[in-house]
Amino acid sequence: MRALGIILAGGNSNRMRELSNKRAVAAMPVAGSFRSIDFALSSMTNSHIQKVAVLTQYNARSLNEHLNSSKWWDFGRKQGGLFVFSPTVTVGNSWWYRGTADAIYQNLSWLKNSHEPYVVIASGDGVYKLDFNKVLEYHISKRADVTVVCTEANQTEDISRFGVLKMNEDCRIEEFEEKPMMARSNVISTGIYVIRRRQLIEMIERCAQEGRYDFVNDVLIRYKNLKRIYGYKIDTYWSNIASVEDYYRTNMDFLKPEVREYFFGEYPGVYSKIDDLPPAKYNPGSCVKNSLVASGCIINGQVENSILFKGAYVGNNCVIKNSIILNDVYLGDNTHIENCIVESRDTIRANSYHCGEDGIKIVVEKNERYAI
Repeated sequence: MRALGIILAGGNSNRMRELSNKRAVAAMPVAGSFRSIDFALSSMTNSHIQKVAVLTQYNARSLNEHLNSSKWWDFGRKQGGLFVFSPTVTVGNSWWYRGTADAIYQNLSWLKNSHEPYVVIASGDGVYKLDFNKVLEYHISKRADVTVVCTEANQTEDISRFGVLKMNEDCRIEEFEEKPMMARSNVISTGIYVIRRRQLIEMIERCAQEGRYDFVNDVLIRYKNLKRIYGYKIDTYWSNIASVEDYYRTNMDFLKPEVREYFFGEYPGVYSKIDDLPPAKYNPGSCVKNSLVASGCIINGQVENSILFKGAYVGNNCVIKNSIILNDVYLGDNTHIENCIVESRDTIRANSYHCGEDGIKIVVEKNERYAI
């Protein structure tokens, strides 16, 4: 493909509450065995984008460990590859990334030394499958300066936390507001953009000269009447996990057969780093209904409408309903978990009771276990 990829994965979201204390949002576990960044990386490799940069910053250790080898997404080749860029102190710069545009500017030499004519920019917290070849074809056919991938928001979606846009009959964007108080449209940006590489370099350099740091506000919105900015609407599954409620809902969507079939049954697939773990073990007395159970789990109790990530242990007479149990959690005997998200590597003591009555409860026990 005649494009390179940039994944913006350095942001922090206060709406993730305790879940973002240990990891970046792009490293959040999804659907039992995946991380949220896997969906952007898989879409890029499936679209034959061979050169991808991931810009990390906040709580990047877990994400960097996940990206320590490019072979899982087939980026390990002579030409191209997977590049992970964190803020770097240099003679001329000692700043962290001050925004999305500044993150690209601090790594502008990578863009200038590349030869691909187009750039695909995506966020690391989206769950979707997308053929970027079709977006690029659309971008070229419209002779667009920038193409914004967009979708129609669900009625239950909080539109005020997205970029809301309005297009004319030719799909050219006429209005673009970032996180408006009152939205005049239900068409929202997915945080995925296609732009010519030289044009991106020119815009980013101008932003830096003027002390502007945000890609959406200082590039897209600022240039919407000066540049040809078009919208490419998708009608397939797309979700953003920048809040606890959306993270919970997105994981629960994978309990629906049609969503699982779309992501894991239909070609192309979704790829992730593989851990060397045994299959899940269901001991006598266990009962599992409509749940996703990842490798390395041991089940002794009752699990219903829940997702258990890698290495979870469920003790005797435990009851887990409508909950998400993250990696390496130990649930003691007679524990009841309902409408909760249990943080990874927690040990929940026997006879504990946790229930999210007024929303999703995040369970964090201050007894983290360390590997020897």
